[in-house]
Amino acid sequence: MDIRNATGDDAAAIAAIYNPYIANTCATFETDAVSAHDMRARIAEAGDSQLPWLVATDRGSIVGYAYASRWKGRCAYRHSAESTVYLNQSSRGQGIGRALYTELVDRLRVRGIHAVIGGIALPNDASIALHERLGFEKVAHFKQVGFKQDHWIDVGYWQLLLNEPRGQAA
Repeated sequence: MDIRNATGDDAAAIAAIYNPYIANTCATFETDAVSAHDMRARIAEAGDSQLPWLVATDRGSIVGYAYASRWKGRCAYRHSAESTVYLNQSSRGQGIGRALYTELVDRLRVRGIHAVIGGIALPNDASIALHERLGFEKVAHFKQVGFKQDHWIDVGYWQLLLNEPRGQAA
């Protein structure tokens, strides 16, 4: 497996990974499939914000991706980012998500990001375990803030402070 920066040429493969999550799960609150054109624009937006968008490849095929986006639009949030990771269904449970997320966090640290925030539609034991293995701590739980697939969905937020020793957060 290799991890590299995503390009616009990866957009169709990334959309193919993401769209089953839209159609079949509550992991994302999007409800309409995303086109390759839309995904290409999202990759470009991350680049414009100087935030990483990564893909994991196995034998030349994209098997997962991770990216960071701005956490809120106000200037004072400029040192915080929201993190996201998705894998194709056949690549789950092989350590790919952890490798992608570790690389993403490392790149955010180098970029000077202070706080990384991961939102998780609940329940999602696998995502919670991934975040907590990487040192994220649960900081919020919002009840019934999303409605998809005919039911209300809670969202939890996990946070990792990058420039502070563990346990020393203010």
